Amino acid sequence: MKLQDTLELHVKAAVKELFRSDLESVEFQATRKEFTGDITVVVFPMLRVVKGNPVVIGEQIGQYLQDNVTLVKGFNVVKGFLNIEIDDSYYVDFFNTIKNQSNYGFASLKDDKAVMVEYSSPNTNKPLHLGHVRNVLLGYSVSEILKASGKKVYKTQIINDRGIHICKSMLAWQRFGNGETPESTGLKGDKLVGNYYVEFDKAYKTEIAELVVQGQNEEDAKKNAPILLEAQEMLRQWEAGDAEVVALWEKMNGWVYEGFEETYKAIGVDFDKYYYESQTYLLGKEFVAEGLKTGVFEEDPDGSVWCDLTDEGLDRKIVLRADGTAVYMTQDIGTAIQRIKDYPDVGGMVYTVGNEQDYHFKVLFLILKKLGFDWAKNLYHLSYGMVDLPSGKMKSREGTVVDADDLIQEMADTAEEISKELGKLDDYSEADKKALYKTIGLGALKYYILKVDPKKRILFDPKESIDFQGNTGPFIQYTYARIQSILRKSNIDENITLSAAEVSLHDKERELLKQLEQFPEVIQNAASQHSPALVANYTYDLVKDFNSLYQNVSILGADKEEEKVFRVQLSKTVGQTIKNAFSVLGIEVPERM
Repeated sequence: MKLQDTLELHVKAAVKELFRSDLESVEFQATRKEFTGDITVVVFPMLRVVKGNPVVIGEQIGQYLQDNVTLVKGFNVVKGFLNIEIDDSYYVDFFNTIKNQSNYGFASLKDDKAVMVEYSSPNTNKPLHLGHVRNVLLGYSVSEILKASGKKVYKTQIINDRGIHICKSMLAWQRFGNGETPESTGLKGDKLVGNYYVEFDKAYKTEIAELVVQGQNEEDAKKNAPILLEAQEMLRQWEAGDAEVVALWEKMNGWVYEGFEETYKAIGVDFDKYYYESQTYLLGKEFVAEGLKTGVFEEDPDGSVWCDLTDEGLDRKIVLRADGTAVYMTQDIGTAIQRIKDYPDVGGMVYTVGNEQDYHFKVLFLILKKLGFDWAKNLYHLSYGMVDLPSGKMKSREGTVVDADDLIQEMADTAEEISKELGKLDDYSEADKKALYKTIGLGALKYYILKVDPKKRILFDPKESIDFQGNTGPFIQYTYARIQSILRKSNIDENITLSAAEVSLHDKERELLKQLEQFPEVIQNAASQHSPALVANYTYDLVKDFNSLYQNVSILGADKEEEKVFRVQLSKTVGQTIKNAFSVLGIEVPERM
């Protein structure tokens, strides 16, 4: 039982005995640094059931706890706050239960329904870019955190492999490609196809300008540009199953998928199941037809189909165009239903999608509820803010994006540059150096993005992220490597278990143990809030506490053997907890740095 849970039972018992009153709950908070104590009971909420002066009430409860509860060794009251000092024996006993747990902080699998987490979900007309990187890192990390909290998780993505944007790249390749392939150009397939998306946009703008010169206004010119009309016709041909168009679509998408896989491998993320909009949009159309019969949807005179959500404070949402073609909403309805068909044990889904789609997901979740799906109440939009660069906003069609592959390489290069300046890798082989640069670079990138609350926008600065000081991935990785160095030099018997009578805790050790005790709760909170930032910032706090111990207390040069054994074991447990925390963030920790 956690310290807080144990104390809550005793505080309730104290109130029952002292004041003949029953408390529903007890409010705790961390004791402020300037006061003596390990945990604080907030007295003010008790005044609803216990009448009197909060200081006097706090004093009476504190005295009761000190007299009757072994783990309470002292207390003090500041205004309405009861600061409780916990006996060292509690922390030593706690430490002995966790010190050999390689999976400390992680819950065993519960019987709950599984959760499906969707992330990445790229378009097949361009390579992954910095915006996708935040999406992928968030989705993967939330999946791993949910697993660590005791959930069964399926990781998935929906690949946007159909629609006008795909046809634009296909048409541009037909017009300007001269038969180019990834093999003939040496380019990754996703980059090659992305280049043609940019080429389409150039040709489109040229045609608009020509139509404006001929007398059309700009709005009409945008609609009537021949290359756009041709792309729209190609989309109709694709939906009609035209063999030539479908063959080109399969070929170019195949190039893109190979490119994506390379990028996912480089970032270090994976998926259990891939879905393709080309395979799910028809199921969406089936349910639109079903919803028309049951009155969930309504048909306009032009043949388009809508869902009227005005009674719920939203608007009317189109689910099928007048020409019978699907919209994104149609596809998303079909995809959600297909997933439950494929994985009947799924009881909820997490959609990792940028905050510009907040409204879309409100509508989607509401439509699925209206269609009568019970699991629709357990759908969650993991909405996140955009990633900006010092140079400004990225635009795919203009070719001004930061390519994910280039970013990964830049991070490794920056890590190499900084590591050489520090000059600590002289005895490494070139292969080991390269591997370490990638580990540091990727760790810096992932931590910089994941330490920020998902809802907040990020201004990404590669140089700042690789600082070896402060709240950064490399600083935490370096501390982990420092701990491994201590362990290599220690030569202690790891099977020794010290009793509370043999250990006298230093303040710095106690702070570290208090921090360690919080880790399981941090994992549970991060899972319920879908926020890797909670884990990232917890790890930074843990590392700060360890470094404070390292700077103030001799570990290997301790005066007594028992002190040395305890501190080495404590260091090892901190290292394992860093490793566990970073594992759910998708970050590796190096044994040496």
